[in-house]
Order: sequence, then C-alpha cells, then structure tokens
Amino acid sequence: MAAAGLVFPFRDARWLPDPVLGPRPAVRTPQPVPLVIDNGSFQARAGWACPDPEVPGEPLLRFRSLAARSRGARGGAGAETQVGNDLGSPEPLRWLLRSPFDRNVPVQLELQELLFDHIFQRLGVSSQGCVDHPIVLTEAVCNPLYSRQMMSELLFECYQVPKVSYGVDSMYSFHHNRRQDWPCNSLIVSSGYQCTHVLPVLEGRLDAKNCKRINLGGCQAAVYLQRLLQLKYPGHFAAITLSRMEEILHEHSYIAEDYLEELQKWRSPEYYESNVHKMQLPFSSKLLGSTLTSEEKQERRQQQLRRLQELNARRREEKLQLDQERLDRLLYVQTLDLDPLGSEQSLEDVESIHEFEPLFAEEQPEVEKPVTTVEPVFNLAEYHQLFLGTERIRVPEILFQPSLIGEEQAGIAETMQYVLDRYPKEQQALLVQNVFLTGGNTMYPGLKARIQKELLEMRPFQSSFQVHLASNPILDAWYGARDWALEYVNHEEGWITRKDYEEKGGEYLKEHCASNVCVPIRLPKQAPRTTEALAPTKVLAASVGNPCDLA
Repeated sequence: MAAAGLVFPFRDARWLPDPVLGPRPAVRTPQPVPLVIDNGSFQARAGWACPDPEVPGEPLLRFRSLAARSRGARGGAGAETQVGNDLGSPEPLRWLLRSPFDRNVPVQLELQELLFDHIFQRLGVSSQGCVDHPIVLTEAVCNPLYSRQMMSELLFECYQVPKVSYGVDSMYSFHHNRRQDWPCNSLIVSSGYQCTHVLPVLEGRLDAKNCKRINLGGCQAAVYLQRLLQLKYPGHFAAITLSRMEEILHEHSYIAEDYLEELQKWRSPEYYESNVHKMQLPFSSKLLGSTLTSEEKQERRQQQLRRLQELNARRREEKLQLDQERLDRLLYVQTLDLDPLGSEQSLEDVESIHEFEPLFAEEQPEVEKPVTTVEPVFNLAEYHQLFLGTERIRVPEILFQPSLIGEEQAGIAETMQYVLDRYPKEQQALLVQNVFLTGGNTMYPGLKARIQKELLEMRPFQSSFQVHLASNPILDAWYGARDWALEYVNHEEGWITRKDYEEKGGEYLKEHCASNVCVPIRLPKQAPRTTEALAPTKVLAASVGNPCDLA
C-alpha cells in the first residue's frame, strides 16, 4: 500500500494493444495442445497448456472483457469493432462499451464470439477454417444450462473445436494452491468483479446444492465510490471516472478489522492527517489570458495605461483644489496680523484668530506609509485534489454490509454462517479448517484478518479454523486450469467431444475435480389419462358408431 498522508497522481494508464503472436510449432507437435481461457467478467486471460519450456507457462493475453463498435465516419469507412486492450482507454468510449456478461454469466454470444476471435487471432492459431486445439474454459458456479448450451454451440459449430472442458474458476484456484497438508474439505470465498460466492467443498468436490451467491463485487464498489466522491466534489463531477475509481480501490482501499472502531479513529484530526490519501486530478496551470494573441495583449496593456493616467490626473486635480483652499485661508490670517498693534480689535476678529490658530502650527510633512497589499493565495493544485478519508474503508465494507448501498442481501459473514448451518457440526468443523479466499476482489489489505475475526465470533468457544489467501488471487484460476489440462489432456475425464455434443446436447457436462455438477434437463412427462377421463370419449364413440357403417 502507498504511504499515507501524501499526494498521489492518477496514472490514467492507457491499454497497449495486444501483439499478434506468430504460430509456435511447439503447440502443434506432436499434437495440438490445449488452449486455456479464463473467461472472467472483468478480464479474459488466455494461454497455452504446453509442457515445452519454450512456451511460457503464463497467460499470453490479458484484456478486459469489453468490446466497442463505432458507427463509422460519415460517407466513408464503415463500423469498426475494438476489443479489449485495443480500446486504448475506456472512458472516451464508455457509452459504446458492451460486455457479453450479465453478472458473471455470458449471455450475449455475439460479443463472446468477438472475444474468442480476438484470442485466436492474437495467439496465432494457424489452423485454417477451424480451431483444432482442445479448449479449457472457465464458467460461473452453477452456470445455467442455457448459457453452457449456447457456449458449446458456439465452440463446436462456429470454431469446430475437437473437445471442450468446463471448470469453475475458484475450484481451479483452490486446486492450484492446495498443498499436501491441506484437507480436501474447504469453504471457498470467491469474490470477483460482479459477484461473490461461498462454495463448500467436500472430499475435493463441489457441493453445488449449498453454494450461495452475493450480487456484490468490484463493479458495485467502484460505482459506490464514484457516487460518494461526486457528491463530495461536485466541481469535479466529470473528472471522477469509473477507471479512476477502480484505481483507488486497487491501491488505496482496505478493509477494517473492526469497522465501527476504525470509524472512531478517523474522528481524530491527528489520525485523519496521517492517514488521508490525496489524489491529484490533472489540471492546467495556464491562465485564460494566455490564450490571447500578442495584438490583443498589447491592446489590453494600452487600455490599462490609459485608465491609470486618468486616475492620476483626477487625483492631482483634487489635491490642487485642497491646497488652494488652504492657501486662501492662510492669506486671510496673514492680513489680520499685519494690522497695527495698538489698534483695538473687535471681538469678531479675536474669535476669528482663535478659529485659525491650528493653522499656525508647524506643518509636519506627512510620511507615506507603505501599504502592504494582501493578495489572496489560490492553490490551483490543491483545488484539484480528492481527499480520501473514511471512503478508504467505507466502500469495501459493502462486502460485509450490503445495506450501505441499499442492497437487501446478506454479507460475507452471514452467508458463511448460513452455509455452515446446512451441515452437521462434524462437517462444519471440517469445512472451517480451510477457508480459502480467491478472486480479484479479495486483494484488499485486511480481508484475511476480517474473515478470521468473523469466524472467531461465529464459531464455538475454543474451536479451531484456518484461513488461507490464494498466492495470486487474479491469475491462480488460469494456472489451475493449465495444471488440469496438462494432467488430463490424454484422458477422457472432463472432456466433452463433438460426438458427445451431437448426441447429448450443448448443455451436457462431463464432471471432474474442478467442474460444476452435471444436471441433465428433465422434461416433464405428460400424466397418463385416467379411465374416468377416457370414459366419455368411449361412450361418445359408441354412440356415434363407425362412420363407415353410417356411410
């Protein structure tokens, strides 16, 4: 985490277009190796599952699961489609961005096809007219059969893939991080961009009946932070974008171990000054006058000079008038002094002398005191700063208190308790021995300590539990899928062939250690008609008789 109390600039990093990688002979000999795609609602990751050390064992493509189709220029070029990192920056095209996902389930298959085209083209798939590599694809927990059916149809009909395997991203991450001393039972907390899931795992397999989902993730947190800061800084409404909010969430937010106690700390001015993060918005220090031409600047100088000359002339005339009045009064007094001393003076003359007596005092020259002009100092840079105080803990807290944004849902702690209560006490004790945290939204500092605190409060006295965080919550799902593909590439377990697709339908799923549970479609059978229901028909037929006989 960045140091507190400093000013941090927004990076506003532009996405670099993905390079077009040439075909690699190692991924085709002696046979085409599997292509691993982590199809996330926030980011898609793709790479090869190849044992050859020349092929990198990491995702070669990482891009946002977004596409934008412009309408094209008038009278010329047609519509242009940009995918992922080719967008450069999402903010200028925010109103054009489209995603194939509804929550974490792909439903817009024409957009999903654009993502697949981007992956196959940039990875250099050299087969003509088809993709002859096996595909390992991640899907959502308890993925709807309709979504899997459309995805299988797209892969088998459009790309002619030989076989496909579907797996749950959090299960792949769990098996990738699983060590020898870990139990095969676990309670997985997976929090991503759109949703948060609590998954019980028994004997290494997913218990799909007791999985629970919370419709909160990084997307809702970014929107909440954007609304908070736009209300706090209405003058910078347009500059507070979703991309910058995501940057704040990733680098400056944390989860408090005790939310109310942490809020009390922020009431202290000293704590606030030492922990507030100031985000510097971009601004221009140039004045508006700098945009004028040289002729306009010269004309303005001449106008100011004329105004100063007129003001000085007016002040000079006023001063001359005051000096003339003073001189007339002094001359009048002088005529009174020049009279003979012996002459008798009238009472009016004496009174007039006393009246002008202050004028005889020695005139002290007035010393002009320097006037210090206090000009208001306006810090333009500070005006364009966002002060992040309690927002740093208030926004991630929605994972535990969805009511902060008006959602009538249970938080992570309540959902974990609800899932555990569906098992007997013996199985509860087994599940909490390995509470596994994965997903990009679990990278907040303090999340592990908060989960431990919540478990300490909900578990019985002197009971034990263990909480583990994935080594790489973002990429471990892809690494786990690659590990599985390398191990089972020559096995039938988990692979759906084209023959299976044609015989059993697109919703068909072959289970494996990291997959969903296969739930076949059961069409409701029509209830057989009873004897009573058939009786009127028989009576009617008997009464009517055979139409041929009537003829």
